[in-house]
Amino acid sequence: MPVLILSEGNALYFEYAAPAREGARTFVFVNALTGNTGAWEATVAPALRARGFGTLSYNFRGQDDSPFADVELTPDLIVDDLTALLDHVSPPRPVLVGLSIGGLFAAHAILQGARAEALVLLNTLREIGPRIAWINDALPHLVSRGGVRLFMDALFPLLVNGEMAAEKRSDFIADAPYEPLDPGHGHMNLMRNSVAADWDVPYERLDLPVLVITGLQDRVFLDREVVDRLAARLPRAERIDWPDAGHLLPQERPEKLAAALAAFAGGIDA
Repeated sequence: MPVLILSEGNALYFEYAAPAREGARTFVFVNALTGNTGAWEATVAPALRARGFGTLSYNFRGQDDSPFADVELTPDLIVDDLTALLDHVSPPRPVLVGLSIGGLFAAHAILQGARAEALVLLNTLREIGPRIAWINDALPHLVSRGGVRLFMDALFPLLVNGEMAAEKRSDFIADAPYEPLDPGHGHMNLMRNSVAADWDVPYERLDLPVLVITGLQDRVFLDREVVDRLAARLPRAERIDWPDAGHLLPQERPEKLAAALAAFAGGIDA
Protein backbone atom coordinates (compact mmCIF):
# COMPACT_ATOMS: atom_id res chain seq x y z
CA MET A 1 0.00 0.00 0.00
CA PRO A 2 1.76 3.22 -1.11
CA VAL A 3 1.90 5.90 1.57
CA LEU A 4 3.74 9.16 2.00
CA ILE A 5 5.13 9.29 5.56
CA LEU A 6 4.79 12.84 6.85
CA SER A 7 5.93 12.27 10.44
CA GLU A 8 5.55 9.64 13.12
CA GLY A 9 1.93 8.48 13.04
CA ASN A 10 1.03 10.73 10.09
CA ALA A 11 0.85 9.57 6.48
CA LEU A 12 -1.10 9.90 3.23
CA TYR A 13 -2.41 6.86 1.37
CA PHE A 14 -2.28 7.38 -2.41
CA GLU A 15 -2.75 5.56 -5.70
CA TYR A 16 -0.65 6.76 -8.65
CA ALA A 17 -0.42 5.68 -12.27
CA ALA A 18 1.89 7.55 -14.64
CA PRO A 19 0.58 8.65 -18.05
CA ALA A 20 0.71 5.98 -20.74
CA ARG A 21 1.05 8.53 -23.53
CA GLU A 22 3.97 10.83 -24.16
CA GLY A 23 3.07 14.34 -23.03
CA ALA A 24 -0.25 13.34 -21.45
CA ARG A 25 -1.45 15.07 -18.32
CA THR A 26 -1.99 13.62 -14.86
CA PHE A 27 -5.30 14.20 -13.09
CA VAL A 28 -4.82 14.70 -9.34
CA PHE A 29 -8.06 14.10 -7.42
CA VAL A 30 -8.77 15.99 -4.22
CA ASN A 31 -11.52 14.47 -2.09
CA ALA A 32 -14.52 15.99 -0.43
CA LEU A 33 -14.39 16.12 3.36
CA THR A 34 -15.72 12.60 4.05
CA GLY A 35 -14.62 11.11 0.72
CA ASN A 36 -12.01 8.56 -0.24
CA THR A 37 -10.11 7.33 -3.27
CA GLY A 38 -12.91 4.93 -4.14
CA ALA A 39 -15.03 7.81 -5.41
CA TRP A 40 -12.49 8.33 -8.20
CA GLU A 41 -11.07 4.86 -8.62
CA ALA A 42 -14.41 3.13 -9.26
CA THR A 43 -14.90 4.59 -12.75
CA VAL A 44 -13.42 8.04 -13.38
CA ALA A 45 -9.71 7.28 -12.90
CA PRO A 46 -9.75 3.96 -14.82
CA ALA A 47 -11.57 5.65 -17.72
CA LEU A 48 -8.92 8.36 -17.86
CA ARG A 49 -6.08 5.84 -17.65
CA ALA A 50 -7.67 3.96 -20.56
CA ARG A 51 -7.29 7.20 -22.53
CA GLY A 52 -3.59 7.36 -21.66
CA PHE A 53 -3.74 9.96 -18.88
CA GLY A 54 -2.04 9.62 -15.54
CA THR A 55 -4.01 9.67 -12.30
CA LEU A 56 -3.21 10.37 -8.67
CA SER A 57 -5.83 9.89 -5.97
CA TYR A 58 -5.20 10.06 -2.24
CA ASN A 59 -6.91 10.33 1.14
CA PHE A 60 -6.54 13.22 3.54
CA ARG A 61 -5.11 12.50 6.95
CA GLY A 62 -8.08 11.18 8.90
CA GLN A 63 -9.64 9.46 5.87
CA ASP A 64 -9.25 5.77 5.04
CA ASP A 65 -5.70 4.40 5.47
CA SER A 66 -4.22 7.89 6.07
CA PRO A 67 -3.35 7.94 9.78
CA PHE A 68 -2.93 11.01 11.93
CA ALA A 69 -1.57 11.49 15.43
CA ASP A 70 -1.78 14.42 17.84
CA VAL A 71 -2.77 16.98 15.24
CA GLU A 72 -5.80 19.04 14.33
CA LEU A 73 -6.73 18.43 10.69
CA THR A 74 -7.11 22.05 9.70
CA PRO A 75 -7.65 23.32 6.14
CA ASP A 76 -4.11 24.75 6.12
CA LEU A 77 -2.70 21.35 7.04
CA ILE A 78 -4.69 19.64 4.26
CA VAL A 79 -3.40 22.18 1.72
CA ASP A 80 0.19 21.66 2.91
CA ASP A 81 -0.27 17.89 2.67
CA LEU A 82 -1.48 18.19 -0.93
CA THR A 83 1.60 20.23 -1.81
CA ALA A 84 3.86 17.69 -0.09
CA LEU A 85 2.25 14.84 -2.03
CA LEU A 86 2.69 16.66 -5.35
CA ASP A 87 6.35 17.27 -4.52
CA HIS A 88 6.81 13.61 -3.54
CA VAL A 89 5.14 12.00 -6.56
CA SER A 90 5.98 14.77 -9.06
CA PRO A 91 3.24 13.72 -11.52
CA PRO A 92 3.74 14.94 -15.10
CA ARG A 93 1.66 17.95 -16.14
CA PRO A 94 -0.75 17.88 -13.17
CA VAL A 95 -4.38 18.95 -13.40
CA LEU A 96 -5.92 19.29 -9.94
CA VAL A 97 -9.54 18.08 -9.72
CA GLY A 98 -11.35 18.95 -6.49
CA LEU A 99 -14.82 17.90 -5.41
CA SER A 100 -16.71 20.32 -3.16
CA ILE A 101 -14.31 21.63 -0.47
CA GLY A 102 -11.58 19.60 -2.20
CA GLY A 103 -11.66 22.19 -4.98
CA LEU A 104 -11.10 24.91 -2.40
CA PHE A 105 -8.06 23.05 -1.04
CA ALA A 106 -6.72 22.62 -4.59
CA ALA A 107 -7.19 26.31 -5.36
CA HIS A 108 -5.37 27.38 -2.19
CA ALA A 109 -2.54 24.96 -2.92
CA ILE A 110 -2.07 26.51 -6.37
CA LEU A 111 -2.20 30.04 -4.95
CA GLN A 112 0.51 29.02 -2.48
CA GLY A 113 2.79 27.76 -5.25
CA ALA A 114 1.89 24.11 -5.79
CA ARG A 115 2.77 23.00 -9.30
CA ALA A 116 -0.31 22.60 -11.52
CA GLU A 117 -1.10 23.29 -15.15
CA ALA A 118 -4.89 23.44 -14.76
CA LEU A 119 -7.66 23.20 -12.18
CA VAL A 120 -11.12 21.60 -12.17
CA LEU A 121 -13.70 22.74 -9.61
CA LEU A 122 -16.58 20.31 -9.11
CA ASN A 123 -19.41 21.96 -7.17
CA THR A 124 -16.89 24.09 -5.29
CA LEU A 125 -17.89 27.69 -5.92
CA ARG A 126 -19.88 29.07 -3.00
CA GLU A 127 -20.09 31.81 -0.42
CA ILE A 128 -20.68 31.04 3.24
CA GLY A 129 -23.89 32.94 3.92
CA PRO A 130 -26.36 32.17 6.71
CA ARG A 131 -27.77 29.02 5.07
CA ILE A 132 -24.48 27.26 4.32
CA ALA A 133 -22.95 28.44 7.60
CA TRP A 134 -25.87 26.78 9.42
CA ILE A 135 -25.28 23.52 7.52
CA ASN A 136 -21.52 23.61 8.13
CA ASP A 137 -21.99 24.23 11.84
CA ALA A 138 -24.67 21.54 12.18
CA LEU A 139 -22.80 18.70 10.46
CA PRO A 140 -20.26 18.01 13.25
CA HIS A 141 -23.14 17.88 15.76
CA LEU A 142 -25.11 15.44 13.59
CA VAL A 143 -22.10 13.16 13.17
CA SER A 144 -21.14 13.33 16.84
CA ARG A 145 -24.59 12.07 17.78
CA GLY A 146 -25.45 9.66 14.99
CA GLY A 147 -22.32 9.05 12.95
CA VAL A 148 -21.89 9.60 9.23
CA ARG A 149 -25.03 7.49 8.68
CA LEU A 150 -27.24 10.13 10.32
CA PHE A 151 -25.60 12.85 8.27
CA MET A 152 -26.16 10.86 5.07
CA ASP A 153 -29.76 9.97 5.94
CA ALA A 154 -30.49 13.66 6.49
CA LEU A 155 -28.74 15.11 3.44
CA PHE A 156 -28.14 12.45 0.78
CA PRO A 157 -31.45 12.92 -1.13
CA LEU A 158 -30.79 16.67 -1.22
CA LEU A 159 -27.24 16.21 -2.51
CA VAL A 160 -27.80 13.85 -5.44
CA ASN A 161 -29.96 13.68 -8.54
CA GLY A 162 -33.36 12.05 -8.41
CA GLU A 163 -32.16 8.95 -10.23
CA MET A 164 -29.48 8.20 -7.65
CA ALA A 165 -31.79 9.04 -4.75
CA ALA A 166 -34.29 6.44 -6.01
CA GLU A 167 -31.54 3.87 -6.66
CA LYS A 168 -29.91 4.24 -3.22
CA ARG A 169 -33.06 4.62 -1.12
CA SER A 170 -32.90 1.06 0.22
CA ASP A 171 -29.38 1.67 1.57
CA PHE A 172 -30.57 4.32 4.01
CA ILE A 173 -32.74 4.77 7.12
CA ALA A 174 -32.08 1.30 8.51
CA ASP A 175 -33.80 0.00 11.63
CA ALA A 176 -30.51 -0.12 13.53
CA PRO A 177 -29.98 2.81 15.93
CA TYR A 178 -27.61 5.60 15.01
CA GLU A 179 -24.21 5.37 16.66
CA PRO A 180 -22.19 8.44 17.67
CA LEU A 181 -18.84 8.80 15.97
CA ASP A 182 -15.84 8.64 18.26
CA PRO A 183 -14.61 12.22 18.92
CA GLY A 184 -11.13 11.03 17.98
CA HIS A 185 -12.19 9.72 14.57
CA GLY A 186 -10.63 11.38 11.55
CA HIS A 187 -13.97 12.45 10.08
CA MET A 188 -14.85 14.23 13.33
CA ASN A 189 -11.48 15.97 13.32
CA LEU A 190 -11.91 17.06 9.69
CA MET A 191 -15.48 18.29 10.19
CA ARG A 192 -14.63 20.10 13.41
CA ASN A 193 -11.91 22.06 11.66
CA SER A 194 -13.62 22.57 8.30
CA VAL A 195 -15.53 25.60 9.57
CA ALA A 196 -12.22 27.48 9.52
CA ALA A 197 -11.82 27.04 5.74
CA ASP A 198 -11.18 30.30 3.90
CA TRP A 199 -13.77 30.59 1.12
CA ASP A 200 -12.80 34.18 0.29
CA VAL A 201 -10.58 33.11 -2.59
CA PRO A 202 -8.79 35.69 -4.79
CA TYR A 203 -10.11 34.00 -7.94
CA GLU A 204 -8.52 36.62 -10.19
CA ARG A 205 -5.11 35.24 -9.21
CA LEU A 206 -5.92 31.74 -10.53
CA ASP A 207 -4.44 32.58 -13.94
CA LEU A 208 -4.50 29.08 -15.41
CA PRO A 209 -7.12 27.06 -17.30
CA VAL A 210 -10.01 26.28 -14.94
CA LEU A 211 -13.00 24.06 -15.64
CA VAL A 212 -16.07 24.70 -13.46
CA ILE A 213 -18.67 21.90 -13.43
CA THR A 214 -21.89 22.45 -11.53
CA GLY A 215 -24.58 19.89 -10.81
CA LEU A 216 -27.88 21.76 -10.91
CA GLN A 217 -29.70 19.20 -8.73
CA ASP A 218 -27.53 20.03 -5.71
CA ARG A 219 -30.09 21.33 -3.20
CA VAL A 220 -27.64 21.84 -0.34
CA PHE A 221 -24.72 23.97 -1.50
CA LEU A 222 -25.75 25.35 -4.89
CA ASP A 223 -26.57 29.03 -5.35
CA ARG A 224 -26.53 29.65 -9.09
CA GLU A 225 -26.12 33.41 -8.77
CA VAL A 226 -23.03 32.91 -6.61
CA VAL A 227 -21.54 30.38 -9.03
CA ASP A 228 -22.11 32.79 -11.94
CA ARG A 229 -20.46 35.67 -10.11
CA LEU A 230 -17.44 33.75 -8.81
CA ALA A 231 -16.82 31.90 -12.09
CA ALA A 232 -16.78 35.26 -13.89
CA ARG A 233 -13.82 36.30 -11.71
CA LEU A 234 -11.67 33.43 -12.99
CA PRO A 235 -9.46 34.76 -15.81
CA ARG A 236 -9.46 31.57 -17.91
CA ALA A 237 -12.56 29.66 -16.92
CA GLU A 238 -14.72 27.22 -18.87
CA ARG A 239 -18.22 26.54 -17.49
CA ILE A 240 -20.36 23.41 -17.72
CA ASP A 241 -23.73 23.07 -15.95
CA TRP A 242 -25.25 19.59 -15.68
CA PRO A 243 -29.03 19.48 -15.17
CA ASP A 244 -28.86 15.70 -14.63
CA ALA A 245 -26.45 15.77 -11.65
CA GLY A 246 -26.29 16.94 -8.07
CA HIS A 247 -23.32 17.41 -5.77
CA LEU A 248 -21.53 14.04 -5.96
CA LEU A 249 -20.45 14.13 -9.60
CA PRO A 250 -17.91 11.24 -9.52
CA GLN A 251 -20.60 8.88 -8.25
CA GLU A 252 -23.61 10.28 -10.10
CA ARG A 253 -22.15 10.81 -13.58
CA PRO A 254 -18.73 9.12 -13.61
CA GLU A 255 -18.49 8.33 -17.34
CA LYS A 256 -19.67 11.83 -18.22
CA LEU A 257 -17.14 13.32 -15.82
CA ALA A 258 -14.26 11.29 -17.26
CA ALA A 259 -15.22 12.39 -20.77
CA ALA A 260 -15.42 16.04 -19.68
CA LEU A 261 -12.00 15.89 -18.01
CA ALA A 262 -10.43 14.29 -21.09
CA ALA A 263 -12.03 16.91 -23.34
CA PHE A 264 -10.82 19.72 -21.08
CA ALA A 265 -7.25 18.41 -21.23
CA GLY A 266 -7.49 18.09 -25.01
CA GLY A 267 -8.81 21.61 -25.31
CA ILE A 268 -5.94 23.05 -23.30
CA ASP A 269 -3.39 21.27 -25.48
CA ALA A 270 -5.15 22.41 -28.64
